[in-house]
Amino acid sequence: MKTINRWEQPFRGATTLQEQINRVFGDAVGRTGEESNLTPWAPEVDIYETENELVVKADLPDVNPQDLDIRVENNILTIRGERKFDTKVNEDNYLRIERSYGSFSRSFSLANSVKSEAIKADYQNGVLTLSIPKREEAKPKQIKVNVTTHLMGTPAMAAVAGAR
Repeated sequence: MKTINRWEQPFRGATTLQEQINRVFGDAVGRTGEESNLTPWAPEVDIYETENELVVKADLPDVNPQDLDIRVENNILTIRGERKFDTKVNEDNYLRIERSYGSFSRSFSLANSVKSEAIKADYQNGVLTLSIPKREEAKPKQIKVNVTTHLMGTPAMAAVAGAR
């Protein structure tokens, strides 16, 4: 009977659309909280472009920067690491565990227009920032437009004037 009540009002108590979706799919699959924490995690990233570089920012809270492995092979940027579970606290003392732990790996294709050999990595406040400079030929170049004016006495203008 409990399952029927749950399906009659699947959104009761859920306040956001994301919570509603998680509740419906979580109940349908039947995973418990412990099982859902066993799934692999991947840090969220932002990637943007400036005039001179490509920037990748990855959220990596509680990841030791010495445990990060960042490499480029065949124009594929890969960030690997691990967020370790805090063993200072006995697992039985936890009331709720929502954050994911374990190894992660994220890979991104790089264009040939970047200098992969000159990547700079900075880790601050749990955010990894990779700055990937662009090659000179890939940087935008402004092209100046020369404007020429023709005087009435020039042959081109005289031909146009004579055609009238």
